[in-house]
Amino acid sequence: MIELLIEKMHDTKFVAMLLASVASIATVLTLAMPLLSTDTLSKRMKSVALEREKIRQRERERLARGEKEKISLRQSPKQYMSKIVERFNLTKWLAQEEAREKLVQAGFRGQAPYVAFLFFRMVTPAVMFVVAVFYLFVVVQLDQPPMVKIGICLGAAYAGMQAPYFFLKNRISKRQLSIKRAFPDALDLLLICVEAGMSIEAAFKRVSAEIGSQSIALAEELTLTTAELSYLQDRKMAYENLAKRTDLDGVKSVCMALQQAERYGTPLAQTLRVMSQENRDMRMSEAEKKAAALPPKLTVPMILFFLPVLFVVILGPAAIRVMATQNTTPDAPLVKSK
Repeated sequence: MIELLIEKMHDTKFVAMLLASVASIATVLTLAMPLLSTDTLSKRMKSVALEREKIRQRERERLARGEKEKISLRQSPKQYMSKIVERFNLTKWLAQEEAREKLVQAGFRGQAPYVAFLFFRMVTPAVMFVVAVFYLFVVVQLDQPPMVKIGICLGAAYAGMQAPYFFLKNRISKRQLSIKRAFPDALDLLLICVEAGMSIEAAFKRVSAEIGSQSIALAEELTLTTAELSYLQDRKMAYENLAKRTDLDGVKSVCMALQQAERYGTPLAQTLRVMSQENRDMRMSEAEKKAAALPPKLTVPMILFFLPVLFVVILGPAAIRVMATQNTTPDAPLVKSK
């Protein structure tokens, strides 16, 4: 079976057919994904409503039975993950405060995502190492010294160790992009609510309900900020936590301006108006920067892909005519010497 698989992988026609099928499937999925996409906001709101009803039902049953028990709303970690983390004491060897901050910025809160992060931080390098050993020593059998193969396996293990961080960075970048796009509109709505006479807590609550159609991540952050403004003793901590969770320059500047407005008594409406315009200018400048960076980025693809095809289209007919004339001209007759 392994020899047949190796033989198929060395067959150019089979590899070409495999790559063509993968490309066609990817094209079909790319075209079909917009049609199959669903409204994630409505699903989340429906799940929240169902969970609320379940909590109410459990609370009513508890009150009816007269039992004194605590219902935890936090997500508990998986049992096998928590056992492995506790058995190998990964919180001591692999625990990092930066990882907790990155998990919060990616939208993962509580102890369960942190335990899962430590679990995959230990398991992924081992899995990558075993897969690399099996591929190099059993499937491919490269004509390289054993030390080179072991080095490649160690590199695969290191890549597996860094894979959870890459996953977190990808989630953080997507979340920050969603927040950055919807934040100027959220500031405009917040300005309207403040000018209408609402308090800052009520304004945050109303904006979080309205901005969910554009950015679910921003709606979650504003809802959490509303709760912190209502329950924390120092309102400054709520703005600082919002800046840490988002880690965006625009959000940090707005949080700093709100702190100064509450400390020195400056009008919130004027502050929000100025910060909204600044965030819109920042978004426009980033769009202009990306547009200005397109020509250098397109230079290499044009040289590698467009120019050869252009040369073939221009010089192809001339080359075909030259080859046709060479094939049709009769050979010159040989002159016999007397």
